[in-house]
Amino acid sequence: MRSKLVVLTGAGISAESGLSTFRDAGGLWDGYNVYDVASIDGWNRDPEKVLEFYNLRRSQAFSASPNEAHLALAEAEQILDVSVITQNVDQLHERAGSSQVIHLHGELSKARSSVHEHLVYEIGERSIHMGDKAEDGSQLRPHIVWFGEAVPMMDIAIQEIMNADALLVIGTSLTVYPAAGLIDFAEGIPKCIVDTGSHMPVSEDTTWNHIQKSAAVGTKEALQFLFSCLNVN
Repeated sequence: MRSKLVVLTGAGISAESGLSTFRDAGGLWDGYNVYDVASIDGWNRDPEKVLEFYNLRRSQAFSASPNEAHLALAEAEQILDVSVITQNVDQLHERAGSSQVIHLHGELSKARSSVHEHLVYEIGERSIHMGDKAEDGSQLRPHIVWFGEAVPMMDIAIQEIMNADALLVIGTSLTVYPAAGLIDFAEGIPKCIVDTGSHMPVSEDTTWNHIQKSAAVGTKEALQFLFSCLNVN
């Protein structure tokens, strides 16, 4: 049986493909209050504004290409059982070739009923407009987990990490919960983080190998480190 590597990725890995985060000045989030477009209250106040914002994000995401970090993780499946848990809502992991991807915060390529969350539809890169309805007659909304909403994939993600032989974290500051709490379930296994930040919750933790490099550069180095820990090559 092949060793199991679980990878937790955040906005930093997608940023290197040109996808801005809400912290980026001049990026797609500029001019928007995050709670106006990424909360259930914002949706209830102005659904048209929210749809417009995510239509822009969807267009941007589909124009981006996977970078070296995405490709390296997909290639690692030739050696390990790799499961990617991502906080990102783009499809860059899948487009790079990763076959096991868990989206904690939803997916831009899907829409769902604004009433029944189990009514989910694949829309690809198409826009959602006011008047587009789910089969229950409700307005379609982005299939995104907003502030104030539960994260339905958390239990599955926790189980993946508990079953891991190694954990790799890429491009996340580990300050946004509940996703940041996932690392607490990785006990007694090799752990590596790739992030340029030095003031992180794990920066002084000697049980972590911290590679302070960009995702595209540091991911291959991190994989080599974990391959050696797991005695694979």
